[in-house]
Amino acid sequence: MSIDDIIDYVAALGGVLVLRPRAGDGSPPISWGDVFFYYAPTGVVPTAQPFATIVTKDYPDEPASGLDAPGAFRLNIATSATESAEVTGRDPRQATAHEIHPSRLDAWFPHPVYGRSGWLCVVNPAERTLDEALGLLKTAYAAARLRSQRRITD
Repeated sequence: MSIDDIIDYVAALGGVLVLRPRAGDGSPPISWGDVFFYYAPTGVVPTAQPFATIVTKDYPDEPASGLDAPGAFRLNIATSATESAEVTGRDPRQATAHEIHPSRLDAWFPHPVYGRSGWLCVVNPAERTLDEALGLLKTAYAAARLRSQRRITD
């Protein structure tokens, strides 16, 4: 599945704001080419974190995911600690090292920075991870939508 396929899938969930930072839009250069998904039916970037991201390059201070390879990208999804443990077989709050190297394609691993909070990653989701990735994106979207609705009613 390509980056554009993932963007189309998430955008079709409804009320999703897709940000694609690029040169000249005021965003920091490190974010150019990446994608950020927010539940924002008004089209205004919320103060909340995105519920998923796609990164197209290795970030400083993170283990390399091999994103300098042509066509490589990493899908990051906000999940609960329970969901993360179900997917990886390990409690993310207890993680001290990655069992799966973060450059392995089509394999789940905790996010290099936000893994203890439950975020999961996969480089180039494909046959082994794609269906689960789509399900986790729906779940992350639903959680972001619920949080947004609670903020409106508070």
